[in-house]
Amino acid sequence: MFESGSAVARALETAGASLTDAQRQPNGVDLTVDAVFEGTGRGRIGREGKSVADRRELDPVDDAYRLDPGTYVVRYGEQVRIPDGRIGFVLPRSTLLRNACTLDTAVWDAGYEGVGEGRLDVGTPIDIEPGARIAQLVLARAEHDGTYDGEYQGEGI
Repeated sequence: MFESGSAVARALETAGASLTDAQRQPNGVDLTVDAVFEGTGRGRIGREGKSVADRRELDPVDDAYRLDPGTYVVRYGEQVRIPDGRIGFVLPRSTLLRNACTLDTAVWDAGYEGVGEGRLDVGTPIDIEPGARIAQLVLARAEHDGTYDGEYQGEGI
């Protein structure tokens, strides 16, 4: 079962997020754009380790990220803490989809805390303002064995 938007808001506010009324949705909380990155190198996923590709942070032009078709990484503007007994999913807002763009984010396990990132795929040119709402975090109840204690714990904090 998924949590209500007010329960998701409480979880984010406990982590230190400052939310606007517009971010509060019936079934989740909208996440905003803090930064957009473009890959500049090669990453690696091995059997015994991994590395994240080098990237550069893009600068807004005329108060917006002017994105051509391609793949980018977006850092969300809110610090997140996934409570025990919950799992977090991030989905694109419908306006992003209606503009031929989508967003992917990995599962956020119980205990994850940080400022997450997602892959933004741009199908047609789009301008996205810093601070714009582009995703929605929802929390579902989930049984789990332990809590997240991986390499990305505390990222961006």
